[in-house]
Amino acid sequence: MNNTQEIKIIPLGGLGEIGCNMMVLETGDDIFIIDSGLMFPEEYMLGIDFVIPDFTYLKERKDKVRAILLTHGHEDHIGALPFLLKEINVPIYGTAFTLALVDRKLQEYDFEEKPRLRKIKPRDVLKINTLSFEFIGVNHSIAEGVGIAIETPIGTIVHTGDFKIDQTPLGDPMIDLNRFAEYGEKGVLLLLSDSTNTDHDGFSLSEQTVKRQLEKILADTPGRVIITVFASNIRRMQGILESAHKLGRKVTLIGRSIVDNIESASQLGILTVPDDLLIDFRDIESYPPEKVTMITTGSQGEPYSALSLMATNAHKHIQIQPGDTVIFSSRFIPGNERAITRIINQLYRKGAEVVYEQVKNVHTSGHAYQEELKMMLNLVKPAYFMPVHGEIRLLAKHINLAKSMGMPEESLILAEDGDIIHVTPNQVEKKGRAPVGKVFIDGKGVGDVGTLVLRDRKHLSEDGLVVILSVIDGENGEMVSEPNLISRGFIFEDFHQEMLQEAKDLVKSTIMNANTDRRKDPGELQNEIAKVLKRFFNSRLKRRPMILPLVLEM
Repeated sequence: MNNTQEIKIIPLGGLGEIGCNMMVLETGDDIFIIDSGLMFPEEYMLGIDFVIPDFTYLKERKDKVRAILLTHGHEDHIGALPFLLKEINVPIYGTAFTLALVDRKLQEYDFEEKPRLRKIKPRDVLKINTLSFEFIGVNHSIAEGVGIAIETPIGTIVHTGDFKIDQTPLGDPMIDLNRFAEYGEKGVLLLLSDSTNTDHDGFSLSEQTVKRQLEKILADTPGRVIITVFASNIRRMQGILESAHKLGRKVTLIGRSIVDNIESASQLGILTVPDDLLIDFRDIESYPPEKVTMITTGSQGEPYSALSLMATNAHKHIQIQPGDTVIFSSRFIPGNERAITRIINQLYRKGAEVVYEQVKNVHTSGHAYQEELKMMLNLVKPAYFMPVHGEIRLLAKHINLAKSMGMPEESLILAEDGDIIHVTPNQVEKKGRAPVGKVFIDGKGVGDVGTLVLRDRKHLSEDGLVVILSVIDGENGEMVSEPNLISRGFIFEDFHQEMLQEAKDLVKSTIMNANTDRRKDPGELQNEIAKVLKRFFNSRLKRRPMILPLVLEM
């Protein structure tokens, strides 16, 4: 029986963290998924490419999943789709630009069944069984973002998606506040609202303000201007193209993702490139420096990005010159500060001037500040409120913001990944837990790297490795040759020959002093050698390398 008197909302990612955004809406025999994003690895996740949510809850109920609804095309909202579709292949709904980014991503993977991409636009209404979904246009740092209003038999649920309230946006229409307000007037049971910037007072800067600042720099700079942006920030790049054209500058695009995204946006008609504006980056030396503007990847200090290669003289065609001005028109994502600072120092070393958000208004967030979040709460007027998208401190601050506006504490739900939120006409409460976790993606491996492997990688990165190879006679357990010791990342062997010889002698005596039965058991011998060497290196150097003893029988 399809129980439509209760709806479950289960966040599988994005609540208590930045990234991995994924929300499950379950009603009776139907499950709908809002977004399926990834998270970039933290510092301790050595060798990991990225992280995705654990899909266990969905895999166990895959026959109930009806659709995936996307709010926008950022990686933290679509990056896990290729892995989810391997498990559950259902229709995916999103705006044209969002689906263009998804399509390009999915082309890198093989699927038994071709993914079904279904295009929607703001104010479209999608009806599936007992639920109705209306897509509401919002402003964000990517084109064609939407929120979703979900009409259910027990009331309306509004999910804002990532949003800001920009009264002078670039390209996109202003956020559809009228539609949010209309739902508020009809009555909203539950609001799920973006919490990324709840620790910022006031209002976020408008994209028009950033455009004016970038245009001023382009007008006042006598040399080349190199601007690094997120490749998905089509509206920012549109503003740069317009300003450069107005000032008589030529523009070159550097970085595959920027070239691809501008091409996709142009084909969809959401970005316009003025005639004769773009030039090939191999031809920039043909133009005076004051006539050259470059838009490039590398805003997060990625080691193989175009900007990093330029800063280290590793780019085949472009080198940083004295008099260049480099603009970081993007935020410094937490965890990337060290890499970005390293690039900035290298740029200064080569005589460039560097401009970034902390110096001038060359970037604005795509997420609402406190006054915008208050406006959303006032327009939607929900009976219950649950903050989404953010670390726990940000969710808690959003709760406090709602309290300051007069919402009663019993109407506020502070949830984390895995909490099952039961929604009925008269109550919204946390009750029960779903299996959640993080799945590490390393190359082509999905989930085959766990905490034990990461612990070993950390151990290796900090203390190095010692391999000790011993060969014994399989008949009598006698040593056939001297132990062979190899160290990597532990010590410089040429400076420690005497100590390494002591280590070899210690291994030799350990084997010779072992009884006959133990010498005939390589596994026992290896464990004993590891213990002895661990104590030896700790006593001599106060270091704890990973020790890999190998005992071979002949």
